[in-house]
Amino acid sequence: MTQPGTATEHTETTVGVGGAAESTDMVLNIGPQHPSTHGVLRLRLVLDGERITAAEPVIGYMHRGAEKLFEARDYRQIIVLANRHDWLSAFSNELGVVLAVERMLGMEVPVRAVWARTLLAELNRVLNHLMFLGSYPLELGAITPMFHAFTEREALQRVLEEVSGGRIHYMFNRVGGLKEDLPAGWLGRTRQAVAEVRAKTDVYDRLVLGNEIFRGRTRGVGVLDAATVHAYGVSGPLARASGVDFDLRRDEPYLAYGELADVLTVVTRSEGDCLARFEVLLEQTHNSLDLADACLDRLAELPPGPVNQRLPKVLKAPEGATYAWTENPLGLNGYYLVSKGEKTPYRLKLRSASYNNVQVLSELLPGTLVADMVAILGSMFFVVGDIDK
Repeated sequence: MTQPGTATEHTETTVGVGGAAESTDMVLNIGPQHPSTHGVLRLRLVLDGERITAAEPVIGYMHRGAEKLFEARDYRQIIVLANRHDWLSAFSNELGVVLAVERMLGMEVPVRAVWARTLLAELNRVLNHLMFLGSYPLELGAITPMFHAFTEREALQRVLEEVSGGRIHYMFNRVGGLKEDLPAGWLGRTRQAVAEVRAKTDVYDRLVLGNEIFRGRTRGVGVLDAATVHAYGVSGPLARASGVDFDLRRDEPYLAYGELADVLTVVTRSEGDCLARFEVLLEQTHNSLDLADACLDRLAELPPGPVNQRLPKVLKAPEGATYAWTENPLGLNGYYLVSKGEKTPYRLKLRSASYNNVQVLSELLPGTLVADMVAILGSMFFVVGDIDK
């Protein structure tokens, strides 16, 4: 008992001590996921409640060592390795390799092959974009656009399978041109397929862009500014959605793009958010269909002729180095080829679009809510094999 006039003794008792009372951040691992989703990518997130304070993309789960395998395959065989890292853009991947080798050889490609390559590259671009135009709304809860995307993709897949024999890995490019000439009547069937796809792309304008839930989940979310685009080497539709007006097809033309300047439109937006990235992808799909029609018109006018160059039994590139780059569907692809005069590359360094693009997640995600993470991740439009190579 405390005597009168003395100091009173106070006792403090804390009830319910647990993890919630601590101020430590939570570390959350998103993935690695099954390849049927975005692929085997892991995101290491640091959370403060529902808000992300730090994000680290952890890559390498699908690494197959393609660049090292290039050194053990001859110039014909490396095409089969090159077309697989971005499985949605196989034709475009092959194209970059053969352009680099042809540049080393100083080889001129027949004009018919140039226009056919341009046509097939744009059809491949549409196939790539349709996949993301369908899968991105699916990640936000809208399943219907995916059914439309696969229906329209199938129309183009049929003509690409007819010309090349492959549905995904076409293996139609060759050093010096193409594997073989286009089948009889193929141009007409392709024109019909392009028209069929064009007639249905308004579904995405009405069904997706006109959906208030979709716009609410994407407008103002995951804003990527132009300075960060330049700092990380982000390219393709992602960069153009942030106001970076750059497209190799216009700014450093290759194939037949120099003659298509009046048809080619470089689509840009200034907002840099998830919605802008989707809009760029959709509008670019419309333009690729226009480019495909222009290529079909030109091919119909060309007289019959060769589509490849006759090559020696053993193909060797002269000693030296060169760099070729292309505007792939997901962004810039670069091919740095070093030759020692042998039948295999001494070094072939691949600069893939997805590798640079996904790194920017460490800048985009901090400060956002966990609920917005999927919307941001889906709007990056990457293929994990294109990251890991």
